[in-house]
Amino acid sequence: MKDKKDSFLTDIKDFLDEKVLQYNNPDFIDCDPISVPHRFSAKEDIEIAGFLAATFAWGQRITTIKKAIHLISLLDERPYDFVLNHQESDLKVLQKFTHRTFNGQDAIFFIQALQSVYRNHGGMEALFSKWIEDNSVFPAIQHLHDLFASFPHERRSMKHVANPSKGSAAKRINMFLRWMVRNDNKGVDFGLWKSISPSVLSCPLDLHSGNVARKLGLLTRKQSDSKAVNELDEKLRILDPEDPVKYDFALFGLGVFERFG
Repeated sequence: MKDKKDSFLTDIKDFLDEKVLQYNNPDFIDCDPISVPHRFSAKEDIEIAGFLAATFAWGQRITTIKKAIHLISLLDERPYDFVLNHQESDLKVLQKFTHRTFNGQDAIFFIQALQSVYRNHGGMEALFSKWIEDNSVFPAIQHLHDLFASFPHERRSMKHVANPSKGSAAKRINMFLRWMVRNDNKGVDFGLWKSISPSVLSCPLDLHSGNVARKLGLLTRKQSDSKAVNELDEKLRILDPEDPVKYDFALFGLGVFERFG
């Protein structure tokens, strides 16, 4: 006979699995920042466009998408080629770019740091796969933060790079990792990175997914920080040990489209 905890998790799993099927759907791509990397077909272009779009993913999603597309246009619609081969003079076009608190100097800083990632660290996948641990992506996210911090930058620029050591939930980078790693052939996430298992991914915790998770009893911590992510991950990995972050679709969809939280 199942105890109350097992029965609760079974009921939650059935409910959330239905919502995953509903929202893990290409029909929702156009209104999501993942639409930006979907404009490309080459791996490195998808990675860079995805990373930039994820970096901008706060506030209104329509604005996020428009601003990410604008920045990509400033990269001549060839983000990887621009990142890898730009000259100092090419960066001038980025100086007037703005998105909320992300400005032109931040954009230049990101492009320069990404150039080092691809030239000196084997690219985004190699960097993350080297530093990721068996049950956590946070060490790799921390390494990315520290790598960016090692380049000349304005102090304010680092607020755009998640810092787990300061308790950041790293929502935007976890979302980016979901895009790159998950491969369920549904036409939403790309599944480009074969060296990282979806089982180690963390849920991109934000206001919407956090409120829904708390209402469902999957999360008790009030702050949406790294400790909350770890608590939520523990529950989601019980529901699906192989692909726990698929429930991001359910939690986010319930919060944004159904106002469930």
